[in-house]
Amino acid sequence: MITNFFIPELNNHDVRELWFQQDGATCHTARATIDLLKDTFGDRLISRFGPVNWPPRSCDLTPLDYFLWVYVKSLVYADKPQTLDHLEDNIRRVIADIRPQMLEKVIENWTSRLDYIRFSRGSPMPEIIFKM
Repeated sequence: MITNFFIPELNNHDVRELWFQQDGATCHTARATIDLLKDTFGDRLISRFGPVNWPPRSCDLTPLDYFLWVYVKSLVYADKPQTLDHLEDNIRRVIADIRPQMLEKVIENWTSRLDYIRFSRGSPMPEIIFKM
């Protein structure tokens, strides 16, 4: 998928400053995968075994984990898709419908999470903090 779809799609856009972030799942960090991503993104790779290591217990800190996957999943499966095509259509629709204003709120929330972590000197967050 990375070589056949993702990288060719990136080449269609001006993404020289783009950072790539993936979680630390073992299946995502095969040596060949990390090498390919390093070749593509250089030092702008956030990943286990990448130039910028995936932070431990980072679900409190990464918008993909604390927001995007939960939000997308809740809408994608709302109508219980029965076919792969239906599922793919739902994913495309939900992602396309995410508005810049929502992403601005996510980033505001992210900065407040970072402030909390800095202030508490890295302590886990005592409750879920998410304001929309």
